[in-house]
Amino acid sequence: MLSRSPCVYRTLRRSLSAASQVNILGHLPFTVCISLGIIFKTDSTCFFLLLMMTLNFYFYGLSCTDNELVTVNTPPFAESVTEGDVRWEKAVGDSVTEDEVVCEVETDKTSIQVPTPAAGVIEELLVPDGGRVESGTPLFKLQKGAPPSAKAAPSAATEDVLPPPPPPPQPSISAPPPPAKLIVIFRGLQLTACWFASCLQVRMSRMRLRIAERLKEAQNTCAMLTTFNEIDMTNVKEMRELYKEAFLTKHNAKLGFMSAFAKAASHALMDQPAVNAVIDEATKEIVYRDYVDISIAVATPKGLVVPVLRNVESMNYAEIERTINALGEKARKNELSVEDMDGGTFTISNGGVFGSLFGTPIVNPPQSAILGMHGVFDRPVAINGQVEVRPMMYVALSYDHRLIDGREAVTFLRKIKAVVEDPRLLLLDM
Repeated sequence: MLSRSPCVYRTLRRSLSAASQVNILGHLPFTVCISLGIIFKTDSTCFFLLLMMTLNFYFYGLSCTDNELVTVNTPPFAESVTEGDVRWEKAVGDSVTEDEVVCEVETDKTSIQVPTPAAGVIEELLVPDGGRVESGTPLFKLQKGAPPSAKAAPSAATEDVLPPPPPPPQPSISAPPPPAKLIVIFRGLQLTACWFASCLQVRMSRMRLRIAERLKEAQNTCAMLTTFNEIDMTNVKEMRELYKEAFLTKHNAKLGFMSAFAKAASHALMDQPAVNAVIDEATKEIVYRDYVDISIAVATPKGLVVPVLRNVESMNYAEIERTINALGEKARKNELSVEDMDGGTFTISNGGVFGSLFGTPIVNPPQSAILGMHGVFDRPVAINGQVEVRPMMYVALSYDHRLIDGREAVTFLRKIKAVVEDPRLLLLDM
């Protein structure tokens, strides 16, 4: 005959009742002791056996207060952006502090970071990784409250019951197929050749897709033509070596080549307004600008971005370098906004930072021209009838031939060459 002690139910009920009164936001174990009495009866003897069991329960992300569970929505986009893709940096169960980034919403122009409104624990992710969202779409649920300072180590019983935390998302990798064999019989000689096919497949980001669309759009729309020239960088390098320390001390910015080219380009654009103009495809009119906003192409791990220097025609070298440094810092931190990249009238791309010798840049629509800078290399050149070794740079101007004639393009590039080689021409407005 077998009977069970009623203290089992009382102990379990009291333990679970006590657990329901606790607001637990971290990984805390909860222990319940259960006693079990068993009576064995025979005809002449009665045995009583008392068993004590300890059960470890693992409560995770529980709260008895419903209003502490908040839902975080997608932040508003810029006017020209309607949707984006989510890239998660946190997972369910992660403890976060206030203003810690949980995910990024990647649009076709930039990425928007989504921070937490308060400290707490990620309760639920409402959108899968890579999912498409619009402004106001619910992203995740946050259990508010201060996260625990350290997670308690789970007991052996807990490790047997709970599954391990999910691994972070990884790019999908196609499993390699089994090796294939090709057997060839030739005059009684058997030849066996084996090979493997193996690849990595990663989904294209929205920014990379948009870059591809715009580049192809430029090739399909513009009557693109490129003209070339070379620039003697001797004077610019000497000026840089002579004043770089004093320039850095006074302006808290390094003196680079980009300021010289940006200022030379603004001077040439004001001299040749057609290069700074654009065709309005809707009205079939030419729009001329009396200002110069230069887009500076910057390579980032997520793709090419083009932050804009505003009103370069009224800036000096120091202002250009400080602005470039500020925009570059924002690009490295992935903090560029859509407004930082809208409205450029001309683009400069510096492939020389990667060692490029020569190349043809592609126009950045809706602009009409782009200047490509390249690396500075010592080459023998003819100077006043003598062969000298000079630091030389090839430059390329790609332009929309529908709007810009060859005479204007060549004159524009020669103006840049003259001003970079002798910056004193800027002072003389020549």
